[in-house]
Amino acid sequence: MNPTATPPPLGILGFGHFGRALGDLAQAAGLQWFASDPAADIPTKHRVDDPRQLAARCRVILLCVPVPAIEAVLRDLRPVLTADHLILDVGSVKVWPSEVMGRVLGQEVPWCATHPLFGPVSLSRGELPLRVVVCPNEQHSEATRRAQEFFESLGCEVTHLDADTHDRHMAETHALAFFVAKAMLDIEAGHDSEIITPSFRAMARTVDTVRGDAGHLFSLIQLGNPHAAQARQHLLNALHAIDAELREAYETGSDSGVHGIKPPDNTV
Repeated sequence: MNPTATPPPLGILGFGHFGRALGDLAQAAGLQWFASDPAADIPTKHRVDDPRQLAARCRVILLCVPVPAIEAVLRDLRPVLTADHLILDVGSVKVWPSEVMGRVLGQEVPWCATHPLFGPVSLSRGELPLRVVVCPNEQHSEATRRAQEFFESLGCEVTHLDADTHDRHMAETHALAFFVAKAMLDIEAGHDSEIITPSFRAMARTVDTVRGDAGHLFSLIQLGNPHAAQARQHLLNALHAIDAELREAYETGSDSGVHGIKPPDNTV
């Protein structure tokens, strides 16, 4: 590719919070972009009403739609997709969309599963670096390189992980963080408190992210990740074990750190 040539426009299919954030990143990187979403307010100069028209204008298409909708979206686009296209999903789980893209697009249309490890909230905070996981695709090795080059053009750092390894890591981090945050949100931990420690403030940021989520992201990372249920069970087992140890220590005074300390009757 001629380095002085103007890169082809980027297509963003789905213009929710994350699609809009990617449009802003593309704009900042000097990339031309178009977006299609019948339910979103897209600036006129970037709006394309028909997803198939988006595919006609753009060769790189980001699927910024909920993961359960990916198959229907791809089947609608499939008649107009060619070997010149590159289809990238940006979901928080990777095994599921990889299976769908492999089945619908196969070897005919290049595709690659990716996961930007940032979102509108972290972008608004200016958190750097921007990291992205790219899952190497045995059907389209060139697509992996193109995906990496695209995200690097947005100023991102790219890590390669296979889809199952990605989901296992996300189950132990992303899914557990949201699981704990959802519980804290449900019990209104720290609600209206004027005394907040730095340690809780860090946790409160995750709680705020869950509070602002429409619900589909939480459900996706818990139910769409094949490793999330086991990770949650490990956490629950550990919490029960810690609670049992603390109860025993309070009752017996066996732990030197709490020796002689008795909690109020109504707390244990």
